Amino acid sequence: MKKDMRYLCYPFMREKASTVDFEIRTDSLTTRIGEALAITKEVEAIQRDLQILQPKIYHLNGSVRGKLAIQEEDIIELSDMYDYYVNFTKDKIGNFVLPQGTHAATVLHVCRSEAKKSVRALHKVSLEQDVPEILFNYTHLLANVLFTMAVYVNQYYGVEEVPFVSKSYPTKTKKKEVANK
Repeated sequence: MKKDMRYLCYPFMREKASTVDFEIRTDSLTTRIGEALAITKEVEAIQRDLQILQPKIYHLNGSVRGKLAIQEEDIIELSDMYDYYVNFTKDKIGNFVLPQGTHAATVLHVCRSEAKKSVRALHKVSLEQDVPEILFNYTHLLANVLFTMAVYVNQYYGVEEVPFVSKSYPTKTKKKEVANK
């Protein structure tokens, strides 16, 4: 008897391999990008770039189990996005900030967090099978791009970032500051 597909949300769900966890994690990230798209309609640059990123993350998703679909030009494109947002936010991203501000910025922070979870899931996959380094580079950079986007959106709406100063980890003095003393 043919299985009724209404009872199957994802064909690989019962596999033991970490590939499944990576695929589910990147699916969640892609969904969150869709949420960010829905609430950033006024911010043209963010809309443009999220529309580019959403299908790329599904390509990232399939690149572990299937054919490698992330290429060097994708890294370059993502790196250019990073440079674009850093150009506008460089004074605000030197330190860790609390993930707050506008609704759009907080959703982008959730996306950033999902990207970091995707990096971790990809690491677990790499303990079971070979994973091309380009996938790690893309996923790490993706998390950083999403962080700069969150800060950019807050800046766009005039919301100041709230720095987070850890009591657990000492602040390192920058070499320039030491040289000037």
